[in-house]
Amino acid sequence: MLEATPLTEGWTLKHEGGALPASVPGCVHTDLLAAGVIPDPFLGLNETEVAWVGHREWTYETDLDASSVHEQTDLVFDGLDTAAEIRLDGQLLGRVRNMHRSYRFDVTGSTGRLSVRFVSAYAEAEAVRERLGERPGAYAEPYQYIRKMACSFGWDWGPTLVTAGIWRPVRLEHWSTARIARVRPEVTVDEHGVGQVKLAVDVERTRVEAGLTLEARVSRGSSEFRVRGTVDGTSGVVRLDVPDVELWWPRGYGEQPLYEVELTLRHGDVPLDGWRRRVGFRTVGLDTSADAHGAGFTLVVNGERLFARGVNWIPDDVFPSRITRERHRERLAQAAGIGVDLVRVWGGGIYESEDFYDTCDELGLLVWQDFPFACAAYPEEQPLRGEVEAEARENVVRLMPHPSLVLWNGNNENLWGFRDWGWEQRLAGESWGEGYYLGVLPRLVAELDPTRPYTAGSPWSGSWDRHPNDPAYGTHHSWEVWNRADYADYLLQVPRFVAEFGWQAPAAYATLRRALPGETLASESPGMLHHQKAEDGNGKLERGLGRHFALPEGDFDRWHYLTQVNQARAVAAGIEHWRSHWPVCAGTIVWQLNDCWPVTSWAAIDGDGREKPLYHELRRLYADRLLTLQVRGSGLVLAVVNQAAERWKGTVELRRLSVDGDVVGGSVVRVGFVAEGRAVAEVRVPEGLAPVGAEEFLVADADGLRALYFPVPDREIPYPRPEFDVRVTPGAVTVTARTLVRDLLLQADRLDPGAWADRGLVTLLPGEQVTIGVRGWETPDAETARSALYCVEPAR
Repeated sequence: MLEATPLTEGWTLKHEGGALPASVPGCVHTDLLAAGVIPDPFLGLNETEVAWVGHREWTYETDLDASSVHEQTDLVFDGLDTAAEIRLDGQLLGRVRNMHRSYRFDVTGSTGRLSVRFVSAYAEAEAVRERLGERPGAYAEPYQYIRKMACSFGWDWGPTLVTAGIWRPVRLEHWSTARIARVRPEVTVDEHGVGQVKLAVDVERTRVEAGLTLEARVSRGSSEFRVRGTVDGTSGVVRLDVPDVELWWPRGYGEQPLYEVELTLRHGDVPLDGWRRRVGFRTVGLDTSADAHGAGFTLVVNGERLFARGVNWIPDDVFPSRITRERHRERLAQAAGIGVDLVRVWGGGIYESEDFYDTCDELGLLVWQDFPFACAAYPEEQPLRGEVEAEARENVVRLMPHPSLVLWNGNNENLWGFRDWGWEQRLAGESWGEGYYLGVLPRLVAELDPTRPYTAGSPWSGSWDRHPNDPAYGTHHSWEVWNRADYADYLLQVPRFVAEFGWQAPAAYATLRRALPGETLASESPGMLHHQKAEDGNGKLERGLGRHFALPEGDFDRWHYLTQVNQARAVAAGIEHWRSHWPVCAGTIVWQLNDCWPVTSWAAIDGDGREKPLYHELRRLYADRLLTLQVRGSGLVLAVVNQAAERWKGTVELRRLSVDGDVVGGSVVRVGFVAEGRAVAEVRVPEGLAPVGAEEFLVADADGLRALYFPVPDREIPYPRPEFDVRVTPGAVTVTARTLVRDLLLQADRLDPGAWADRGLVTLLPGEQVTIGVRGWETPDAETARSALYCVEPAR
């Protein structure tokens, strides 16, 4: 049987003629940080002090002993970042130039000093640019000339920390006669509920004449199905039927049963190699058919049409070798905990590890996987073209077993960039990636993974006959609102699928304090500006804030609170509007779930893993049931959004209130409603209940849910000065309102950096009470709790 020997010990990193201990998997930055050679680049302005690391060559070395009783020994690298030369006792084994691929070298019987010399990613990229010519991109860094995680060169939320290293596991594999080189699993369900597993197997041999057989097994619990097959030359196919399979569903639609699939390669009775994965039985489709509104973009799983409640995912650390299975599970569980059912793996990052997709399989999180192309024109000539095809072939097959994976996407914003960002003129006929997105990649997906849909890009309208970002066709990225307008402008369009939109806010207070030690915090302080990577980011924050609130001059704590409120309000405006237009709009993917370092960004969870108010607001926005008051024509409607399978029948209580808490007109109106499963119902608000002027607002309550409608921005509302009582008990803070208290927030990390609250913004009417769960606060008292409570105050 094939035997594997991990190569994790005894590595050194050559540094300025000396040697440092090296961790494998790992990267140069983390090794230098562990040795005290560089400061933590996440703190203060240190990022700029370590920029030199990305411009140097680095060499990893260890002693290798490949002696074995087996016929062949291979040296296997699951990931090398990025351009490297591998030698054994000075003899060249190979040269590599792609972070997204694995590599294998025959080292049978060898012993000696193994070295992996990494050239600077800048040097490699610049050499390719010199050879193939200039290509435009959204950023000045040369990320489009090298097959590497693009955001390591910096992004509008990320630092420029250009990595190098053995970033994924490395091992020796010892084997005889033959080994399994590749398994391509196609998993489907027919119309009779029979699960079908087809395993297309490639083998590598040391002995051509040896007769080889395949034995496959599918099991779950006490159920087990087996089949045998033969290998013809270097390939074979086995098929299994599994009757009455339990379907795998996205979370909120059903369970996530997973079946074990085992494959054994044998020579006679001797097992030579094995392959084992978990699979789920489900069907997936993408409905892009034309209709009266344009052309849709609706995911269909097991015949069920979905409104996708999504988040965009970036690498959770700019040093991805530090991301553990536990960290993936923590972050993805945070997503699942607020109603998210789809995670888009964004194209400026990586194909994530098996841990990521395993966790999505278990949690019922659908995965939309971008191929790694983002915001640039990519040359289609060699050496890049061959690398692109090789990495796509490997990763499509690697990820095929995962039922959570439901969509392949060719790129992020490159089709849009060609049309709108001046690329077409600058390229003057040079290649730019279209051949990948409309040629190579769809061909490979159709060949290798015919069970899943492919789309050429995001955004993409489906045809060059229309603008790539046409909201009426396919996927849409809504960035004009953040960049140039007020978030109320989200209400002007009903895109078919909103694949990116978002609003910035700073990280949690304790995260800022850790990341900017000793700094007097201010929106324009040096550290805050350094940890704001978006072009005119603070200007956009200020302008967006000023449309709704009086700017808190010189008061960082109020600025921090209000920008976080504005982020949650902005995203809520979009999601409530778009969900109310289901099934015309079939999904929203918030930019973004997570951060890769401490920064002011669009994330719901900051770089230290702390949850912003937006995170908690998404729990309300992505719940199966949602109430939202929307302007339709000249009046108001209550949209009753029901994404549950069961009919929602109830009564809504409508109240027109003054900001002092009085019922205007003295009456309360109750209206019955019925919202069918997976549908939206509308309740027309009687004309007499519509708020008039800045002193009034509308409240709608049904089955413990609430919607609010204020007709004017907060800066025009004559709020009373908020008054409330605070009571502290172990693990809880209870607030009782004596006046209207708008968007109350307990910033638990101000109580203790390790403290967490279980909810975010909440609006209380006079006399109402809320209890906020708090963990990690060891010395609770009411006055300290009050100091960490913030709410909207009257304009000064």
